[in-house]
Amino acid sequence: MKPEQLELMFPLMVIAILVHASSEPSKPKQTKEVLFLTEKHPVTDTPKQTTITPRQREWAEKAVRRYTETQEKKWRNWNEAMFGPVK
Repeated sequence: MKPEQLELMFPLMVIAILVHASSEPSKPKQTKEVLFLTEKHPVTDTPKQTTITPRQREWAEKAVRRYTETQEKKWRNWNEAMFGPVK
C-alpha cells in the first residue's frame, strides 16, 4: 500500500474502532433477576387492545408524514452541504 492510502484509511479505521467500542456497552445483558421476573409474571398472548379513535389515527398519520418530510429535508440539506447542489 502507498503511504497516501494509509493516511486516508487511518481516520476511517479509528472511527470504526470507536463505533464498535461504543456499541459494546449498550447491548442489553440478561440477569437472573430478569428471568425470575418473567417466570413469575408471564406475558399473556392476548394483550389488552385500546381502541384508537379516527381523530387519533389522523393525528398519528399527520405526525408521521411531517416527520418524514422533515427528515427528507434535513438529509437533502446535509447532502447539498457535503457534495454541492444536485443538478
